Amino acid sequence: MSFSGKYQMESHDNFESFMEAVGLPDELIQEGKDIKSISEIEETGDHFKVTVTMGTKILTNSFTIGQETELESPTGEKSVVMREGNKLTTILNGIEYVTELTDANTLVNTMTLSGMSYKRTSKRM
Repeated sequence: MSFSGKYQMESHDNFESFMEAVGLPDELIQEGKDIKSISEIEETGDHFKVTVTMGTKILTNSFTIGQETELESPTGEKSVVMREGNKLTTILNGIEYVTELTDANTLVNTMTLSGMSYKRTSKRM
């Protein structure tokens, strides 16, 4: 299955606790908890461009599977995104990121840090 498409967040689990654990300030947690983010993914072979719109904030990352790249984050850390079937995985700032296309229309993002996880489920628009 191709990841290409636009997805709108439908639900998320453990947002506030996880964001507190990673050190996000309370005002940003409160602003972000009710925003229905939109993710747009462009997949061309092994190259991906991912644009996530959260209210007025737009985050864009481009990467090629298996190649080190700098991903947009507070520390500008470099990482390697790997693909296994319908899953994209990477570790950034100690957080494991897994993006999985669970069926043709459902995208599940899971972030895990020290055994605590945050899960966001989005549907294709």
